[in-house]
Amino acid sequence: MNQGSLVSIDDISKEQILDLLDRAAYFEAHPNSKLLDGKVVATLFFEPSTRTRLSFETAVNRLGGRVIGFSDAATSSTSKGETLKDTIKMVSNYADLIVMRHHLEGAARYATEVTDVPIVNAGDGANQHPSQTMLDLYSIVKTQGRLENLTITMVGDLKYGRTVHSLLMAMRYFNPRFRFVSSPELEMPREYIEICRDLGIEYTEHRDFSPEVINSSDIIYMTRVQRERFSDPMEYEKVKNLYSLRRDMLGNTRPGMRILHPLPRVNEIDRDVDDCPQAYYFEQARNGVFARQAIITRALNIDPTR
Repeated sequence: MNQGSLVSIDDISKEQILDLLDRAAYFEAHPNSKLLDGKVVATLFFEPSTRTRLSFETAVNRLGGRVIGFSDAATSSTSKGETLKDTIKMVSNYADLIVMRHHLEGAARYATEVTDVPIVNAGDGANQHPSQTMLDLYSIVKTQGRLENLTITMVGDLKYGRTVHSLLMAMRYFNPRFRFVSSPELEMPREYIEICRDLGIEYTEHRDFSPEVINSSDIIYMTRVQRERFSDPMEYEKVKNLYSLRRDMLGNTRPGMRILHPLPRVNEIDRDVDDCPQAYYFEQARNGVFARQAIITRALNIDPTR
C-alpha cells in the first residue's frame, strides 16, 4: 500500500492525526495555492455523494490541480461489467491520486492492493469514512479548543453509520467519554464496544435521548437513519424517526456544546435548531475542504508550508 493512502483512520497514528489538523488550519488561512500544479486527482464515486465529492473537488481546485472521474457508476465501464480491479488499474494510468467511494466494505483497501497510486477512502459501505473523521476532529478542535477529555454523544444510526465508527477510533487517543443513543436495531456494533472496553474508554448506552444525556455533552453527533442500508423497508420505517433534536431540548446545555452532523439530514434535526448557537453542522461541512486539502497534500507528500 502506498504510504500516502488513507483507507481507515486506524492506519494513522495520533501524531499523524495532529499533523493533518495542523495542515487543515494552515489551509483555512491559506485556501488557494498552486501546490497541485500539474497533478491530476481522480474521484471515483460508485455510490452517491454530494458534500464529500464536491469538497474533495473543491480542495483539488483550490490547490491548483485537475479533477477527473465520475459521480455515478452507471456512467462508467462498471455498468458494462468491468471489475473494480480493472477500473483502478486503468485510472492509475491517468491520475496521481484516487479518491474513491464504494458501497462494499473493504473496497478501498482492495484498491490499494492493485495499484501504487495513493488511495483515499471517501467511504466504503458501513465501514469507515476517514476524511469525514478528519473534518469532524477539526470541527471539534475549533469549537472546543481541544480534543482531550470531551463527552461525545452519538445519536441515531450507530450500526451502519461509518462516520461514528471512524470518529470513535480517532478519539481513542484523547480520553473521550461516549454516550451511545440508539434503538436496539441500530446500536453501536459490539466490536466497537469491545474496543472501548479494551482501551478503558468510558461509555454508556441509552435508548432515550434524555435531558441528562443532552446536558452532559460537549458534542452531540447526530446521524441520519440510512434507508439505503436496510433490505427490509418495514424495519426502516420502524426506526427512522425515533430520535429528533428540537430547539426546546437545548435550554440547559453546556455553554460550549455544539451539534455536529455529517449530513444530509432528514428528520433528526428540526429546522428550528439551525439558528441556535449550538448548531455547527453547516460550518462543519465547510471545514471539509480544509481537512481534505490536508489529506490530499499528505497523500502526495507535499509540505504546504514550504
